[in-house]
Amino acid sequence: MAVMLGFMRLGRKAAPQASANAPSVKEPAAAVSGDPVIYDFGMNNGDDVEYYLLKCDRVVAVEANSVLCELASERFAWDIKSGRLTILNVALSDRESAEPLTFYIHKTNHVLSQLPEPEPEVRDEFEAVQVPCRTPASIVQEFGPAHYVKVDIEHYDLPVLRELFAAGIFPPQISAESHSAGVFACLVENGYTRFALVDGQTVPEVYGNAIIQTLKGVRRFSFKYHSAGPFGDDIRANWQDANEFLYTLAEARLGWKDIHARRA
Repeated sequence: MAVMLGFMRLGRKAAPQASANAPSVKEPAAAVSGDPVIYDFGMNNGDDVEYYLLKCDRVVAVEANSVLCELASERFAWDIKSGRLTILNVALSDRESAEPLTFYIHKTNHVLSQLPEPEPEVRDEFEAVQVPCRTPASIVQEFGPAHYVKVDIEHYDLPVLRELFAAGIFPPQISAESHSAGVFACLVENGYTRFALVDGQTVPEVYGNAIIQTLKGVRRFSFKYHSAGPFGDDIRANWQDANEFLYTLAEARLGWKDIHARRA
C-alpha cells in the first residue's frame, strides 16, 4: 500500500473571495437526545448544511471563520431557532485547552483557511486570528451519536480522525479529504471496510441535478461548487473494499477528493 500511495500527487483547490473578520457568533445548543446527528466539521459557507438538513433532523456545524458563521446563521435562522441546526464558531483541536488557537484565514480564498501555520512563501496571504477550540470528540459527546461526519479541515483532517477514534467514536459513515495517504490508512486501521470517492472538482458537474434520498422521500438537489457533495447511497460510485479502493485512489491521486467510508 505504501509504495502505491507514494505515486499519488497532492492537489489544491481554489475558491472565491471572502471576508476575514467578523464578530463572534454564539448559537443555542441543540437539545441532546439519542437521535443521530450529522456533524459538519468544516462548514465553510453552509452549502453542505443545506443538504444535511434534508437528510437528518439534527445537524451540528463547526466553523472557525466567524464571518462564515455569521452568514450561515442568517441563512439558516429558522433551522437554528427550531433546534435543528447548531453552529459552533470554534476551531477543532486534537487536545482540550482553555487557550484559543491561532487560525489562519486566507485573505482572498476562504476555503484555503487553515489551522497549521502556512508555509513562509505564502504566509502573507493569510491573516492570523485567535479562535476558541474544542476537540471533535467533545462535540459528539455533547450533542449525541453521529449518523455521518464530514471532515473538511484544510490540512488537518487526519488529526481530527485520530482524535475521534482515540475517544472510541466510530461513526457508521464518515468522510475526509484525501490530501494525505494517512487518511485512508487511518480509516482502514479503525475498522472501516467499504469506501467510495467523491471528486471535489467535478461535484457540480456530476451532482448538479442529483437524485437524493431525504427525510421526506426522493427529490432532486443541486450541489454547488466547493460543496462536499453527497454521502452514503446518494453517491454515484461503487462502494469498494479496501484493496479495490486502494487502486481507485492510486489512479485518482491525492488532492481535492473526499474518501467516504462505512463500517460493516
